[in-house]
Amino acid sequence: MKITEYIQQAKKPLFSFEILPPLKGQSLNDLLEGISPLMEFEPPFVDVTYHREEFIYKKHPNGLLEKVSTKKRPGTVGICAAIMNRFQVEAVPHLLCGGFSKEETENALIDLNFIGVQNVLALRGDAPKNEGKFVPEPNGHEFTTGLVKQIVGMNNGKYLHEETEASFHTDFCVGVAGYPEKHFEAPSMRFDLKFLKEKIDAGAEYIVTQMFFDNEKYFDFVKKVRDAGINVPIIPGLKPITTLGQITMLPRTFFLDLPDPLLDELEKCKNNADVKQVGIEWAIQQSKELIANGAPVLHYYTMSKADATYKIAKEVF
Repeated sequence: MKITEYIQQAKKPLFSFEILPPLKGQSLNDLLEGISPLMEFEPPFVDVTYHREEFIYKKHPNGLLEKVSTKKRPGTVGICAAIMNRFQVEAVPHLLCGGFSKEETENALIDLNFIGVQNVLALRGDAPKNEGKFVPEPNGHEFTTGLVKQIVGMNNGKYLHEETEASFHTDFCVGVAGYPEKHFEAPSMRFDLKFLKEKIDAGAEYIVTQMFFDNEKYFDFVKKVRDAGINVPIIPGLKPITTLGQITMLPRTFFLDLPDPLLDELEKCKNNADVKQVGIEWAIQQSKELIANGAPVLHYYTMSKADATYKIAKEVF
C-alpha cells in the first residue's frame, strides 16, 4: 500500500523509522534482528537509506592512479526484499541523484517494482566528502525534481529509450525531503520552499523532514509550506541525541540548531549514558507535542540501533 493511503486510513498517528544498510562484510540478519523489537509498534513502513560509494585514488610506483572503493553498502533492493519478507511491512528505499545515471535509476526502479516496492523517497544526495560541491553523474540528475519526474514518468509508462519501453506502468508513491531549518545550500527559506514546491508539482506525494529538536521550527515550517500552496502530508523526522559527540556533530553535519533548554540539560551530562537519557526524554516530549498538534506520522532516524527509539515509542505509541 502507498504511504499516502496508510495516512488517509489511519485512525491514530503512525510510527515509522529509518535504517542504514550494513557495511559490506556485516550481517543483514544482525540488522533485521536488531530492529525486530520496533515491530511491536506496528510501523506500516521502514525507510532504507542509501549511501553512495566512496573512493580514494591509490598511487602506484609507476605514477598511475587507481580508483579504489573504500566504502560500499549492500544493495538497497535486496535489503528491501528482506524487510518486506521478514516483517510484512512496506520498505521505502531512498533513491539518489548522486552516483547514478538515469539508466541506472531506471534499472533500480524496475527491480524495485518487480519485488513489490510501492514507495520511494527521492533525494539529491550530498557531495562526496572529498568533493567541494555536488556534481551529477554523466547523464544523471542534477536536482531532485528531475528524479521525481523520471519516477512519475515510469508510472505513466514512459521509459528512457523507445526501444526499451515496456507495456507496464509502475505505481510508485514518491516522497521527498523537507528542511524545517532550510537546506544549507538554499539562499533563503523562500527559495527552499520554491524548490520544494517544484518537487511536489512534479508529482511527489508526501514530505519527510530532516531531523529537528525544536518543535516550533516544524510548526513554522508546516505553516510556510501550506502558505506556499503545498498540501501533501508532512512527516516530522526525529532523532534522539545519544552521545556527547553528537552535541556538536549533528548541528555541524545537518546544519540545525539545538534549543537552549535541551543544551542546558546536556551540559549537566557527564557521560554518554547521561546524554542518552536526556535525549530520550527530550524526544518523548517532542513526540507527544507533535501528536497533539496533528502530525500524521512520527518518523525516527535510528541509525539501525533500536534501543533508544524503542524506549521513546514505548512511552508515545
